[in-house]
Amino acid sequence: MRVKLSREIKTGIIVIGGILLFIMGFSYLKSTSLFDSSKTFYAVYDNVGGLQTGTSVSINGLNVGNVNDIRFKDESGKLIVTFSVGNDFQFSSTSMAELYDTGIIGGKGIQIIPVFDGSPMAKSGDTLTTSVKPGLTDLVQKNLAPLQQKIEGAVSNADSLLINFNQILDMQTKSDLRESISGLNALVKSFQGSANSLNSLLSENRAQLDGSIDNISTITGNFAKLSDSLSSAGLTTTIKNLETTLANFNQILVKIEQGEGTMGKLMTDEELYKNLTASSKELDLLLQDFRLNPKRYVNVSVFGKKQIEYELPENDPARNIEN
Repeated sequence: MRVKLSREIKTGIIVIGGILLFIMGFSYLKSTSLFDSSKTFYAVYDNVGGLQTGTSVSINGLNVGNVNDIRFKDESGKLIVTFSVGNDFQFSSTSMAELYDTGIIGGKGIQIIPVFDGSPMAKSGDTLTTSVKPGLTDLVQKNLAPLQQKIEGAVSNADSLLINFNQILDMQTKSDLRESISGLNALVKSFQGSANSLNSLLSENRAQLDGSIDNISTITGNFAKLSDSLSSAGLTTTIKNLETTLANFNQILVKIEQGEGTMGKLMTDEELYKNLTASSKELDLLLQDFRLNPKRYVNVSVFGKKQIEYELPENDPARNIEN
């Protein structure tokens, strides 16, 4: 038995189906499931950095939800983000919703940083504490800012140095500097000419130089042969004997200085020196007395005549001694 549906019933079914399709499509576009039982949370940011609806929400790298809506909170310009998180994982109400870069070239995402401090568990409708994790671009800009300042300072210092250098180099100094450089170029050219002349001289007299070097080699060989001849002639033994003789002579000199032996006693005995001096004086007096009084020592009579007494000359030094 076939049941015929009226036109009104068909129209109602079509309308109800369209409404259901519209609701399901709208939920899909908002990244929310029609029969989803996940919890909804809110987070307030000063700047979302391009965060889009439908972006995934993660906990420890695992996707647990999606961003449902982003809108302005009030006249302050702050943005409130609505996102849903599944019931598979529980976290406290003090947990943090951190905004971070999902890639190098851009893109933002939200990750829940769970906190287990004994606080009540987060429930649907709570507003979580927020933070923004610096991205690669922010870190590069943060690290490059001091370097940029240093480079700008260096450039400024270089400009100041160049200005001061230009002030020092007046027209006269610049002219003198040009003349110095020209003189230096002339000096270098002169050195080059001298080097070329020296090379030519060496090339022209290479044969004589080779002969001189050969002569020096011959002389060196002759000296070597002479050294060998002297060595074979016993020069080494003679030198050793001379060294031994000098060593013995040094020992004799040491003994003389120490007063050993006859020579040492003559050199160091002061009493002997005094005795020799006294003896010398007495001998001198004896000779003087012999000249003055020869009769005391010699009495010669020739033919029985009386000896004539000796008289000293007027200029004889013995008169001073006699007086």
